[in-house]
Amino acid sequence: MNVFITGGSRGIGRAIALRLARDGAKRVAIGYFRSDSAAERTAGELRALGAETTLVRGNVGSPRVLEQVAGLGPLDVLVHNAASGVSTPALEAKEKHWDWTLNTNARALLQLAQVATPQMPDGSSIVAISSLGAQRVLDNYTLVGTSKAALEALVRYLAVELAPRVRVNAVSGGVVETDALEAFPNREEMLAAGAANPVGRLVTPEDIAGAVAFLCSPDAQMIRGQTLVVDGGFSLRA
Repeated sequence: MNVFITGGSRGIGRAIALRLARDGAKRVAIGYFRSDSAAERTAGELRALGAETTLVRGNVGSPRVLEQVAGLGPLDVLVHNAASGVSTPALEAKEKHWDWTLNTNARALLQLAQVATPQMPDGSSIVAISSLGAQRVLDNYTLVGTSKAALEALVRYLAVELAPRVRVNAVSGGVVETDALEAFPNREEMLAAGAANPVGRLVTPEDIAGAVAFLCSPDAQMIRGQTLVVDGGFSLRA
């Protein structure tokens, strides 16, 4: 199995990479933007699991990264996990904030699909990582939430257009304690709310990785264009 994961060096992306390697992926490429040291650490963990590892550094969706993705050869699994954005109230958002967030979180999936799917074999999978902010209103989450809603809509369109050869789905996680939360001024409040789900604990990166692994497995063959929510029941309460 040949896999590429954007934002694969840390947090949820790292957990997905390691899970797929444990499940037998022979080649795992991870995309990352900034931290060479984090990428090298994750690459070392993947190699220890027996996976040949490639590092793809750069802004996801940039011509250079897309060229490298095309050069990875036929992918059995493409996971768009990389995400970015500006945490600000809607009326304080700038045009550049909108462009950066929407391009990274949503447009990049379309660009990746355009370069990857011509080579992807029958039965391959694309999975996008979304969040509850696509459907619910969260403080200071206007831009990211809007981009994730666009991402989920794109998943549905791609799922129909690429069927039956490639299946496309999304995983939407509850609050997960990763470095990404550092950008939010209400981080501690978010963590407390996320842990107050019916299960009584935060969602972990490994929980998300397990859902991704399922959607990439033969058991998910007839699941198309769906967003699988992994939040411990958090979003069920009124």
